This record gives sequence, C-alpha cells and structure tokens, in this order.
Amino acid sequence: MLFTALAIALAAIVAAFMLVTMLRGRRGDGPAAAYDLQVYREQLEEVDRDLARGIITEDEAARIRTEVSRRVLEADRKLAAQKAAGQAPQGISAAAGGLVMAALLGGGWFIYSQIGAPGYPDLPLQERVTAAEEARENRPSQAQAEANAGPLPALEAPEPDHLKLVEQLREVVAERQNDLRGFLLLARNEAALGNFDAAHKAQARAIELKQGRATAEDYGTLADMMVIAAGGYVSPEAEEALRQALGRDPDNGIGLYYWGLMHLQTGRPDIAFNVWRKLLTVSERGDPWLTPVRSRMEELAWQAGVQNYQLPPLPQANAPLRGPSAEDMEAAADMTPEQRQQMIQGMVANLSERLATQGGTPQEWAQLIRALGILGDTQQAGAIWTEAQQVFAQHPDALELVRGAAVDAGVAQ
Repeated sequence: MLFTALAIALAAIVAAFMLVTMLRGRRGDGPAAAYDLQVYREQLEEVDRDLARGIITEDEAARIRTEVSRRVLEADRKLAAQKAAGQAPQGISAAAGGLVMAALLGGGWFIYSQIGAPGYPDLPLQERVTAAEEARENRPSQAQAEANAGPLPALEAPEPDHLKLVEQLREVVAERQNDLRGFLLLARNEAALGNFDAAHKAQARAIELKQGRATAEDYGTLADMMVIAAGGYVSPEAEEALRQALGRDPDNGIGLYYWGLMHLQTGRPDIAFNVWRKLLTVSERGDPWLTPVRSRMEELAWQAGVQNYQLPPLPQANAPLRGPSAEDMEAAADMTPEQRQQMIQGMVANLSERLATQGGTPQEWAQLIRALGILGDTQQAGAIWTEAQQVFAQHPDALELVRGAAVDAGVAQ
C-alpha cells in the first residue's frame, strides 16, 4: 500500500499546484488595455517633467499631450469594453480547479485499478529471487503434474496393425526386462500413440540398461517425454534428466529449451532469457523449438531487464550430410561391383543400427531411407519410414524432411 499512498499524494500535490496557478492567474493577471493605460499616464507625467526642465517647448508639450490623451481615451474605451464582456467569477475558477483535481485523482486511480495491482506488496529483487527459489523447490512432482494435466491432445488414430504390433512389443519387453532395443522401440511407439507416461518410463529403463553409456540425446528425449506427459510442465524429475543431458552436451537443443522453460515457470525470466539466447546460437533451421523461442525472446528480454535486444538472424539451412570419405572412394575404386555393393550395404547397416540405438537427426533418417531405396530394399525402407513417423510425430518440420526421402524411395506418397 506504500506505493499507492505515495502515488495518490503526488497526484494531489500536482493537482493542488494546478489549482493554485489557476486562481492566482485570475487575481494577478490584468487586461492588456489596463497595462497600456498605465503606460500612457506615465508618459503624460513625463511630458510635464520635460517641460519644467526646459527640454521641450510649450507647443511641443501641447502636441504630445494631445496625442497621448487620444491614446489614453482609446485604451480606456477598450478597458471598458473588456469589463463589460465580463470574466468568470472567482467561484467558477475554484470550481473548475476542483473538477480538474478530482479528474486527476479519480481518473488516475481508475486507470491504475484496471491495469495496475492495487494492494500488491512491494517485491524487491532479492525477495523475488528468494520466492522463485522457493517455488522451484516446492513445485509438484512428475506424478502430481501428470495427474493434474488432464487428457493430452488427440493424435491421429493409429492403424489396427500398428496397435497390434505395439501390444506385442509390450508383452515382449515385459518378459525381457534387459532388452535395450525393445525398450527403445517401446518408448518411441508409446510416444507416437500419445502414451507419454508409458513412453518416458520405457525410455528411463533403456537409459538404465545402457549402464552409463546413455547420451545427451537419450536424456533429452526422456525429459521431452516427461514434459509432454505433464502438460508442458517441467517437474523436478524432468529437471534431473535435463541436468544429465546438459552435463553431457551443454549445447543440447532440447535440454536448453526445457531448461529455459523451467526457469520461466519458476519466476526467473532473467535466467530463461540467457539460456534461450544461447539456444538460438546453436539452433539449426527446422529445429522444433526455434519458432516458439523466437516469438517470445523480445518480451522475455524486457522481463529480464535487457535493453535494445535484437533477435539474431535465422540460421542458415542445414548443410548436406558428408558423403563417403576420400579413403572410402579410393578403396571403392579398386573393388568389384559386388564388393562395392557389400561396402554400401555395410554402411547402411551401420547407420541403421546407430539410429535404432542412439537416434539421429532427421537428415540422417532421410539419408538411410534414400540409401535403402537406391539399394532396392523397399521393404526395409518402408519399415524405417514407419518408425520415423513415430519418432518425429511431434516435430512436423522434421517429419516432412524425412517424408521427402521416403517419396524418393517409393515408400510414401
């Protein structure tokens, strides 16, 4: 209430000065004709003094008196006309000043009550930081957030055959608790079906089975699934997954995005701004977080107290993936067609295995599908395309890129 009281007091002081000025002006200011009349009378007195000192003659004095007297009569006539027109009484001036004062105080309070926060306590910086830390420490758990999140947006209805395969996969991993590939596939398929609760649990089990070999992408995927399952909320458990991801790769895009979002949700826009500013420097065109982050950065800069912030330019299009090395090409030149075919198949198999166990970029998925199409293995290309649709179901831009490769391979329309 201290701010409100000070604001009202300052407004009252300003209004009082305005009222005093209005009233003082009515008492002290006179018509211009009255001022002229005073000047002309002083000129007549000066003529008499000049005549007494012999500076001017009697004829000159008479001529000057005639001219000045004519001006006196004219000024007196104007003064009489102004008085006849009349001026606002003093009471009216006081009433007008009172209305101005009431409008200033009442209007100011009305505007503040609409866009301000009357009665809100003062929040110095240190108190806000402390409140943010307490909010972060006492925020709901993952389980509580999922219970309160409500139903997630509906996805496209899956094919019956797909549901049957996922059900079989569930049964398999339930019996084979050490099947790393099975849990990785289950996590992706559950996410594609919108079952993010089951998805992040399967992903967490896959990370356990990697026994310390989990990558930043593994933990980033885990955090992504947890946040979606919680309706966009970053829980303490998701925070730990993000900490693991950023500890392995400080430039991990998913980790930086959700790390900034967490601080935004707990009242630290200053930290969120710095995190997302770094994210924009390491992002590539097509990254799913690029558009939402850029749309909020200018407002976030204002909240963080950063002056004259300008968004960086959009990143350039992703560079094409590197092809075979010079050594590979030199070795392939001396191979028979059968040997070259075996070498290509080996590269494709290695890429397929890496994407299945470690994941990869949309460009790598597209490269694999296109390579399988060139080899004529459309069945495997179709299977990879089906899996890619599940992996990138939440990232339309990435999925569209992979779809182009699937069209080239003849396994999509």
